[in-house]
Amino acid sequence: MKKLYVFLFLLLSTVAFSQEDAWVYFTAKTDSQSYFDAPLKMLSQRALDRRSNQKIPLDLKDVPINKNYIALVNDLAGVTVLAKSKWLNALHVRGTLAAINSLKTYEFVSSIDFANKSLNQTGKIASTIKVKQTNKVKNQAKVKDTKVDYSYGSSSNQIQMLHGDALHQQNFTGAGIVIAVLDGGFPNVNTILPFQRLRESKRILGGYDFVYRNANFYTGSSHGTSVLSTMAGYKENELVGTAPDASYYLFITEDNLSENPVEESLWVEAAEQADSLGVDIINTSLGYFDYDKPAYNHTYSQMDGKTAFISKGAEIAFSRGMIIVASAGNSGGTSDPYIAAPADAASVLAIGAVTASETRASFSSIGPSFDGRVKPDVMAQGANTVLSDELGKISTANGTSFSSPIMAGMIACLWQAFPSKTNKEIRQLVLESANRFTTPSSQYGYGIPNFSLALSKALVVNDVSMNYFHLYPNPTKDIVFFPENFNTGKVILYTINGQKVLEKELSKTSEPISLQTLSNGMYIYRFESDAFSNSGKIVKY
Repeated sequence: MKKLYVFLFLLLSTVAFSQEDAWVYFTAKTDSQSYFDAPLKMLSQRALDRRSNQKIPLDLKDVPINKNYIALVNDLAGVTVLAKSKWLNALHVRGTLAAINSLKTYEFVSSIDFANKSLNQTGKIASTIKVKQTNKVKNQAKVKDTKVDYSYGSSSNQIQMLHGDALHQQNFTGAGIVIAVLDGGFPNVNTILPFQRLRESKRILGGYDFVYRNANFYTGSSHGTSVLSTMAGYKENELVGTAPDASYYLFITEDNLSENPVEESLWVEAAEQADSLGVDIINTSLGYFDYDKPAYNHTYSQMDGKTAFISKGAEIAFSRGMIIVASAGNSGGTSDPYIAAPADAASVLAIGAVTASETRASFSSIGPSFDGRVKPDVMAQGANTVLSDELGKISTANGTSFSSPIMAGMIACLWQAFPSKTNKEIRQLVLESANRFTTPSSQYGYGIPNFSLALSKALVVNDVSMNYFHLYPNPTKDIVFFPENFNTGKVILYTINGQKVLEKELSKTSEPISLQTLSNGMYIYRFESDAFSNSGKIVKY
């Protein structure tokens, strides 16, 4: 009988003191006006410039959480604060069920959402958040005169499949664009040869380990090292990344020792940091669906872009003017083949994987999202992807973990070419250039983008602006003239596929432009000066 009493006591103790994860949402933010009056308290100047360029106003999501709220929750016995999100005005906490539920008595707490959704029946207001596991693969610029001609080596196919070499050859290599990489670790990026060029040019701008809360981000899983190499790596005749001249922040948000929903919260916290630093593009080769604790798992019905905490955060990140690029997931060959969060978010570019011959890799997760949207969005090579391991060896690996950064790097190159365009405009250019744009599917999304085509599409402006400043006569047999009121600048001609074929400096005294060396056909021209730029089409016959 005594043994039975002991057993019952231990059982009740386990129930009473087991640890649960939950999000605690607050009612409001205080003292917001003081932040709006001094926005540099919230965001860097680069971040403010990005907002201004895209006409995105500051709002309450930018204002930090009330520090007193955080302190009061943190001081409660039985509760530990693990992460915070100003965008969602929430804390991720872990503690006993009783302790977390006691927070409902606080006036500034609006709702509590448990990772175990069955516990929300006793909650005050159940927020729409679902949690899941990682589906990852661990295994404004002008045309410059200098033409880039990289020796891609074995990495050529993954770049040429996207026609990325056409952008590189015109010196659109990601310069001036900042990419944040959110992953599981970046060991040896500070020492190995494939990142020497990146280090010497001082384009690793910083980073942070959100899991262990320290500044040593050259640690953790080698997954992030390999991911980064597909964008920023450079080893002549072996590996060239898709954005070798972009700048990078490296953030660790993935805990490699466990799978817990706190990783979603750490991701959102890192995305907020990226926003405040003025990052342009976030690449995340992480996806969440299942957890160590089955009660925390997501379901396909929650892949609606509005339920998972990380997906809600990703949508807000896009609303701040950044482009979010995410792996679609590697569960395509399983009984649950669908995309993971945050790839389900509407504005996130979810990247599936194809082979070198452009057929879908069997592991690549499929769509649609639960609410019927096209997912994945686009595809890139993710089977036998050429990359660097943590020892600096150039090898190959499989996974949408690698198709995602390949795509993110090419987007950086495209955005470099058109720095005045918004994230929405660049995203749409990528989709419209894809080879299945008119016939998307749940396996391929909109297909494989053609960045040369995206470049040429963006060069053409509407007829109103073309009438303002144009080459004539059009069509022409050889010689074209430019307007007399043009002072100084240059004119550049591209093929319809975006290949630069002519560049000429112009002034009031310049001779007419000869097209004698060009083949007959249609070309896109672009005027550039300090005052303005303008584009149009011209036909040589």
